[in-house]
Amino acid sequence: MRKYETIFIAHPSLDDEAVKALTEKFKGVIENGGGTIDNVDVWGKRKLAYEISKVNDGFYTLINFSATPELPRELDRVFRITDGVIRHIIIKEEK
Repeated sequence: MRKYETIFIAHPSLDDEAVKALTEKFKGVIENGGGTIDNVDVWGKRKLAYEISKVNDGFYTLINFSATPELPRELDRVFRITDGVIRHIIIKEEK
């Protein structure tokens, strides 16, 4: 299994419970796909580097996980179809 990290930015109009629900949803996708969660780091609400769709703030969450090479494609698909996610990125960690 390879090590990956993903960070996603949730819309600032969501409350804390909704952001937690999104985080649990993505953790579930990873675990149901045979991956393991190494670390979840909630950075909280921060100012974006640039405006995205007239939004200047967002809730940042970082997830480190181990998975097979197929899982990030499924996770990317789920990020894209989930309402409330402004941006996301999945990166394979180098050794």
